[in-house]
Amino acid sequence: MLAELLADTEELVRCESPSSDPEALARSADVVARVGERRLGVAPERLGIHLRWRLGDGSGVLLLGHHDTVWPLGTLDTHPYTVDGGVMRGPGCFDMKVGLAMAFHAAAGRSGVTVLVTGDEEIGSPGSRELIEEEARKAGAALVLEASADGGALKTERKGVSNYEVVVTGRAAHAGLEPERGHNATIELAHQILAIAALADPSRGTTVTPTLLSSGTSVNTVPARGSVAVDVRVLDEAEQTRVDVAMRALRPVVPGTTLELRGGPNRPPLQASASEALFARAAALSKELGLPDLRGVAVGGASDGNFTAGVGTPTLDGLGAIGGGAHADDEHVLVDALPDRARLLAALVEDLLAGATTPSARTGAPRP
Repeated sequence: MLAELLADTEELVRCESPSSDPEALARSADVVARVGERRLGVAPERLGIHLRWRLGDGSGVLLLGHHDTVWPLGTLDTHPYTVDGGVMRGPGCFDMKVGLAMAFHAAAGRSGVTVLVTGDEEIGSPGSRELIEEEARKAGAALVLEASADGGALKTERKGVSNYEVVVTGRAAHAGLEPERGHNATIELAHQILAIAALADPSRGTTVTPTLLSSGTSVNTVPARGSVAVDVRVLDEAEQTRVDVAMRALRPVVPGTTLELRGGPNRPPLQASASEALFARAAALSKELGLPDLRGVAVGGASDGNFTAGVGTPTLDGLGAIGGGAHADDEHVLVDALPDRARLLAALVEDLLAGATTPSARTGAPRP
């Protein structure tokens, strides 16, 4: 099994797939289709850069992953695919091409499984969210093949995400001759950034972080335009709503400036209640297989598992590779851990299919 997993992963990693490059994603989708067909025996449905395999009616278990990565074309030249000393390296190996290979192996020969591989997760899943939610509503459980947390822990809780851009329009003027005739977008942004940062509530796990900032055109001109991006992470929907209402209530402070707010909630929280039962089943299976005790952790990062949990489907995330360095130069996978991880995933899929988990057995409350 390990040799096959490594061969499949190498094929996937060697086809670079940055989210921002449609042509690269199309090539990657071809490779994913080829690898998946080799393991599953059937070709996928091609939905643009997304791929779907329905095995049988596909209503038992949804295996979910993505083939896009954060790495630009040419990364293989500086970060080639290698396996050395029990460590795999290469762009996207940990996040999350090993997970795709694992999903194909776990689904092979089984009926009642849907494998969905999307191509835009790293940019917020703008083109695949409806597809993910549609498939999740049909499934009894969603297993997300994102990489594990530290030490192989499963991700049993994820924060919800909102993304905003605050755009300020003012009026330009010469900064030396007549600055009083301008309406300074930078000063307005300073007021707004302080107000936005104050919306965070650490006691409730809510972070509100101004990030990318841009303003002005030259060193001797009163800035007429500027913008700031805002990243929001929350543990529950009440907090996501609170911050959204407050963001939409922002008003300009500097006379003559105007505000425009773009964006909003992107992913609902994956709350612990959505994963509790599935984690318990996975932990029991791990003991039966003689594997180390499983741990579940809450993480700040989001995934497409937020969407499956958001429609009420029991969801367990982080079932993919064990390693580290997602989105970083030291991205890596621990090869020796792969066989046991694959055994656990296959056992969990088989167990869920045998238990005939159906949408009616869901524990989460679906989003409207």
